[in-house]
Amino acid sequence: MKKQHRYFTKTIWTGNRGEGTKTYRAYDRSYEIQIENKPTIKGSSDPAFLGDPTCHNPEEQLVAALSSCHLLWYLHLCSTEGIVVTNYQDDASGIMEENEDGSGQFSEVTLRPAVTIEKIEKIELAHSLHKKAHALCFIARSVNFPVYCEPKIQT
Repeated sequence: MKKQHRYFTKTIWTGNRGEGTKTYRAYDRSYEIQIENKPTIKGSSDPAFLGDPTCHNPEEQLVAALSSCHLLWYLHLCSTEGIVVTNYQDDASGIMEENEDGSGQFSEVTLRPAVTIEKIEKIELAHSLHKKAHALCFIARSVNFPVYCEPKIQT
């Protein structure tokens, strides 16, 4: 039997300027994501869609979810394989294509993890674990577009 995990969030629109959605420009795209016992995340749409550039937007959050899921799986695999990671930073990016009707979808995300490990003789194994981390990542397994990984590993 498969084990299920459930996740609960509350998303609250905070952008009513007094007229609701009377016109396209009458309302703010601000919202809050609330998760019990965690800090509130202030969000908005991408500035290209009249959003607040100081807030997180859903597109950035999707890229960050892919990046952080890969990070957590990779660190787990390294720890079980005896690879000591001392630094990990990912400069991830995603491409979203907007359609003429205003809809859109991601066409790809690229992860670029820069990893520092303790022992040079573990570099080949450290590289191979990125592929395994990708195969295990819950988020990457759930999206319908390619997620590329271009790791760099150093000691």
